[in-house]
Amino acid sequence: MGKQDKLLSQVLNGASDHNIAFNDLCQLLRHLGFEERTRGSHHIFHRQGVEELLNLQRDGNKAKAYQVRQARAVITRYKLGGND
Repeated sequence: MGKQDKLLSQVLNGASDHNIAFNDLCQLLRHLGFEERTRGSHHIFHRQGVEELLNLQRDGNKAKAYQVRQARAVITRYKLGGND
């Protein structure tokens, strides 16, 4: 299992939303086909066929827990995890 697969599993599991590294979450979203745009401290992710925008901000070196939950909801809703 590769790093992206482990991180995807961790995000989908939902048990450690407070412990997801910001850079890792951004890398996972890019791996899933999202394009990133940065405006100041906001990292905005969008993808063809996905209505929602994901707007992420750092909380130290971690991603904010509620934003991890939003990312999980989008990944689950659009079945972007591969095995869904």
